Amino acid sequence: MRNHKKHIADLFFSLSELCSWWAAASLLAISLAFSHASWAQNQPGASLRAKTIGVTVNPGDGSYTIFDPASSRSILHATVAVETDHHSIKSTDYPKHSIQSGTATDDLGSRASLTVTNRGLPNQPDLTYSVYLHSSPDFLTITATVRNSGARPILVQAIRNLEAEGSPVVDLGASDASDRVLSDSFSEDRPGIVIHDLPETPSGLHRAVGSQLIYNRETKRSLFVGALSSDKFLTVLRLRIERGQISKYEVDSTGTTELAIENSLEHSGPQDRIELSLPVRPGAEIGSERLLISSGADYLDQMKTYGGLIRRLHHPREIAASPAGWWSWTAYYFGLNQGTALTNAMWLAQNLKELGYRFFHIDEGYQYARGEYTTPDATLFPGGMRVLEHQISALGLTPGIWTAPFEVSERSWVYQNHKDWLVHNASAQPIHAGWVLQGRKVDPLYILDSTNPGAQKYLRQTYSTLTKDWGIRYIKLDFMDDAAIEGFYYKPHTTALEAQRIGLKVIREAVGEKVLLDKDGSPMLNPVGLVDTGRISVDTGHTFAASREAAPGVAARFFMNGNYYLADPDAFTVARQTIPEQTWHGGKKPLTLDEARVSIALAAIAGGMYEIGDDLSMLGADPNRVALVKNPDLMNMARLKRSSLPLDLMNYIPSDEMPSIFLLRESKRQAMLTVFNWTEKPTEHKLDLAKDVALEGSGHQQVFDVFEGKLVGENLDSIAVSLPPHSAKVFKIIDASIPAAAPAVTVNVPDHVEVSKTGEFSAQSDPDGTPALRYVWRFGDGTGEEGVRVEHSYTGAGDFSVTLQVEGLDGIAFEKVIPLAVTGKTNTRFDPASKQRLNTGPGAP
Repeated sequence: MRNHKKHIADLFFSLSELCSWWAAASLLAISLAFSHASWAQNQPGASLRAKTIGVTVNPGDGSYTIFDPASSRSILHATVAVETDHHSIKSTDYPKHSIQSGTATDDLGSRASLTVTNRGLPNQPDLTYSVYLHSSPDFLTITATVRNSGARPILVQAIRNLEAEGSPVVDLGASDASDRVLSDSFSEDRPGIVIHDLPETPSGLHRAVGSQLIYNRETKRSLFVGALSSDKFLTVLRLRIERGQISKYEVDSTGTTELAIENSLEHSGPQDRIELSLPVRPGAEIGSERLLISSGADYLDQMKTYGGLIRRLHHPREIAASPAGWWSWTAYYFGLNQGTALTNAMWLAQNLKELGYRFFHIDEGYQYARGEYTTPDATLFPGGMRVLEHQISALGLTPGIWTAPFEVSERSWVYQNHKDWLVHNASAQPIHAGWVLQGRKVDPLYILDSTNPGAQKYLRQTYSTLTKDWGIRYIKLDFMDDAAIEGFYYKPHTTALEAQRIGLKVIREAVGEKVLLDKDGSPMLNPVGLVDTGRISVDTGHTFAASREAAPGVAARFFMNGNYYLADPDAFTVARQTIPEQTWHGGKKPLTLDEARVSIALAAIAGGMYEIGDDLSMLGADPNRVALVKNPDLMNMARLKRSSLPLDLMNYIPSDEMPSIFLLRESKRQAMLTVFNWTEKPTEHKLDLAKDVALEGSGHQQVFDVFEGKLVGENLDSIAVSLPPHSAKVFKIIDASIPAAAPAVTVNVPDHVEVSKTGEFSAQSDPDGTPALRYVWRFGDGTGEEGVRVEHSYTGAGDFSVTLQVEGLDGIAFEKVIPLAVTGKTNTRFDPASKQRLNTGPGAP
């Protein structure tokens, strides 16, 4: 919904403590593990090197050089810097530099390090940075620390981990003109991702937030730079271009204002555009975010490594199954009402629920105002939302709802009664951050201060009502990027990212562990560990252009799926529906069947949430479109919770205009190959299954056309793909030399349980075997439940047979029956002494 609304609205280093038992013997082992780390013989200073990357520090000026160990070529030469009291100081500005080397272990494993301290400038802080080398996989991390060694407080605006100049600035072995640049965004659509050839920079700047990949098409070598943390600062990367060449490269830990000025603060006055300035008292210090740098000849592997490190550091929440269902936004936009909602819910329950489409998500428009989400719009929902949501639950569906947790409009109760709960400027006035309808300047917006105790109570009450009273089990959290502004918070010197984390923690505590939270519109890394799913692309809609615009984000953020959160690619639309008054992606003419296939294939390759965005009655009138929604191969791609790999992410051929070829290895036996034509002309590809797609078993392949439901050929070594404009094909490729098999599953059932007590039942499939798709438990007492982990209570004693059936990708189910003894009985006597009062939260007695 976000980009549509944008057009409607136009709108250090967190080291684990070294274990006390880590003594000299362990340090020796680490030193041996890093025997490749050495002093460079042809460069001055201290040097560390792995197979694909190395670093040398110059003791004369405190700068560092990242180099390719194989060729000894410098990739970039850089300094670190700090902006303090609005004055920039580089490490090379200091007269004194000292280097300390070491080996140890941290939360990313064993590493060797070089720590450089720059000091000696009168009345200026000391600037220290550490470079850590990890191997297998190879990467560097860099953190910088500013220490106030003076007698007066200082203000820090930014810490720069990397500032590279020279000629060339970034050397990947060939001309800069051969470089392609992939820059991640402030959020999934601020702006939408577009992969650029480096000279294509009318503004002279490739700016990224969080991560950036530079790939040279001639040498096939790449440089990847990415933030490993977002505890306090936003990581902003700026690749500056002059006359088609890189002139400077900067990576800053800083505030959000540079990005907010282009979004929610675009039309705000200078008093509301507050530059982050954090005080550092004498003797205190402040650190940058943790930065990763890697280089090599396999950019996809670099990105996968980065995603794995994020998972290791930030512990994303596990989600048992990919949510599949329906959402209201692209079906009705602001027009959904009580009657149409219930009709769509009934259609979903009667036609698609048994296939797994169980989520029913009501998007924006139901509420009276932004910031007042428990007050429905009486015009559209005269019976209220509580009754409607309980009706939806009674149909066997999972109710979901939209919120923008940290935005409040001028009409809302919060703004009218508690301006003190809002983020303020220096004049103690609430900061104005856009409008709900930006172009018409309707409904001004302000930002909730999530550090304020009153605002926190409001959040708890709101989200408790949604979940505990209305029964909501899935909540979208939107426009957190527009709300991520620097300002004056109740808790002094809080940054925008810190405030967002504080607010998200309040919401998570209010809803509990079993409600799904979906990040929609926020800096990508900041919500990890608190949300379950997260948007990875711009909004979709009823046009081919919408799918085309969303595709680069789905492709480029493949590594986030499961490492940050489960991917949310936005809804797919396949019906002939048009909503011409919605000028952005509402559609003036119906999608062709080919264009509908593009939309649903894009959702399938994302490997996460799988939501229908059409009026379901209109969809149901077209059997060909309903067949797309019911296609089991496409649904299984989402159910596996793994993104398809964009094989041509950075090396797509110019005539394809953007990445077009995606591979999902579902198992050793089966893979899904998806090919798109994003252009206005027919395209052709001949893909060698061993060379181009890297599938083993050449000569045994069976290839099926998923959309047509037919066999393309057997014993194929290659596939010829001819595509008309605006189309896609999905191929299921089976290695016939590997027999179909049921999943290998380990079942955990208690030896016995007591009557009325809760028993826990779980299962785990072998990750190297046939993927499991669905777990169905039967408890032997006439009841059952789905899920990897379930709980059950028996009402009477006896011997029961617990049955677990697990559907597998190959169409062969695993089944096991386990005997279970249930003992004891229910205590029916009244015993006042055993009574305990349940404290249900604030205000409870």
